[in-house]
Amino acid sequence: MRVAVYCGSGMGKNPIYAEKAMELGTVLAQHGHGVVYGGSKIGLMGKVADAVLTAGGKVVGVMPTHLQTHEIVHPSLTEIHFVESMHNRKAKMVDLSDAFIALPGGGGTMDEYFEVFTWAQIGLHEKPVILYNINGFYDLLLQHFDRMIEEGFIRANQKSLIRVATTAEEVLEIIK
Repeated sequence: MRVAVYCGSGMGKNPIYAEKAMELGTVLAQHGHGVVYGGSKIGLMGKVADAVLTAGGKVVGVMPTHLQTHEIVHPSLTEIHFVESMHNRKAKMVDLSDAFIALPGGGGTMDEYFEVFTWAQIGLHEKPVILYNINGFYDLLLQHFDRMIEEGFIRANQKSLIRVATTAEEVLEIIK
């Protein structure tokens, strides 16, 4: 199985984010899962890739050509795909992946997460879409999901699409 990992090109202020990103990468590789991600060697993205590679796993990067100067391409990837745009990047990552995980990150991470969540919501795929809620990072977003359900913008029967893990082991259980 290949798992898309969406996460920050920065490290965040709390070292637990890097620690848990590396732990996730190691656990995924140890269980035979490859990772598809943005292709960078910086930030949490680089930490996940390094951990997967160190544990003997495979990592596929997908990077828009215009980001090559901003997000330095990881030199040790199993495979790298250069695409023309962020839209093409997201589509390629969906095509290459069997599940999706959002670790802490910024606007890009949220954009990628919400696109695959929305596609699941409208029936374009049935792949797991997971928020890896490290250190309560997504607590307020999860409260907002409850509000969207309460206010009728997400149907109650779609709540099962909002998958949350707080450990790498929980991620493994969801993607089984």
